[in-house]
Amino acid sequence: MNTLFLKRAGLCMAMGLASMQVMAASSDDFVEAATEAGIAEVVTGNLALEKSKDAEIKTFAQQMVTDHTQANQKLGDIAGKLDIRVPDEAALTDKVKKMILEWRDESFDKSYVNNQVDAHEKAVELFKKEAASSDKPELKAFASETLPTLEKHLEHAKQLQAKHGK
Repeated sequence: MNTLFLKRAGLCMAMGLASMQVMAASSDDFVEAATEAGIAEVVTGNLALEKSKDAEIKTFAQQMVTDHTQANQKLGDIAGKLDIRVPDEAALTDKVKKMILEWRDESFDKSYVNNQVDAHEKAVELFKKEAASSDKPELKAFASETLPTLEKHLEHAKQLQAKHGK
């Protein structure tokens, strides 16, 4: 297999951490998957702020960092009140960084926007499921309130993909 394919596959894994648990039934699984996905968004957003040369992608990346940092904090607060364990942020950050450190600068923007579409499609699916079926009112409300933002992120990512991706 070629190296670029493997790098993109690694990024897909990093950006789609939540996809493995989209079909999970418990609130604990939702918290874990949403936290992992949110941290991946912050880490890759910060990397895009460093590596991208495109102003529109940098604006999008900053929005991802801002929105997902806020959502991660809110989810952490809810999880704490419900006595649900939140994954270790430092370990997840290191995991994501290891997978994306080898990106080549010339393909960064393309890889980033393609994977933003993939990651947000999975996040929207995860949050829709939790909003529809959570047994915890606090998590159901969080998922319902966060879902429109994720859908806007997905739409914006698709617009960037039309210009820079595929």
